[in-house]
Amino acid sequence: MNIKKIYKGLALAGMGFALMGFASCSESQSYSELLTEENHAVNWYLASQKVENNIPADSISFIVGEDAPFYKLDDDGYVYMQVISKGNMEDRVKSGDIVYFRFNKLNLKYLYLGEDPEWFGNATDLSTAMGTNEPNYTRFIYENQYLSSSTKWGTGIQMPLKFFGYDCEVNLVLRSYYGFLEDQTTCLPYLINLRYFKPEY
Repeated sequence: MNIKKIYKGLALAGMGFALMGFASCSESQSYSELLTEENHAVNWYLASQKVENNIPADSISFIVGEDAPFYKLDDDGYVYMQVISKGNMEDRVKSGDIVYFRFNKLNLKYLYLGEDPEWFGNATDLSTAMGTNEPNYTRFIYENQYLSSSTKWGTGIQMPLKFFGYDCEVNLVLRSYYGFLEDQTTCLPYLINLRYFKPEY
């Protein structure tokens, strides 16, 4: 993923926000204030992107690539998807299937506040994630909202699999409501790159 490309359209705006001296998130902020700030950050980022508010009638019609638009996936605008690769359309994920994924994410709130956040995740190491030393396989059971091994990743990252097969790759603008469980109470939105894989038995 080309981070220079992302910063290109945001550099001037980011400098402006930094000069205005926005206050960073603190424990004294109310949940409502955190949500408002999250909303501003997401809207600010999407303002520099091509956005499609309507999902194509079929998976074939999605525009694909680094310059593809972000498609609005839900009515409330909590998840937007840019399709990098549709993957194997002949091998689709079914309800109850185990899906492994790799991710890299960028904090949009920090970017909005004029800071210089880094990408982080497990894009190069599937066996560990979230900065821990314990094995922490990033996987979920598709459409399962009961097991903690699935729910801790939120529901947003499962949405692309409604349209595409294993080995697909997408970028999501993901608000905390549908994001990773650890980001929901702090209202942190992310730009997240995701690749999905079938288990190897």
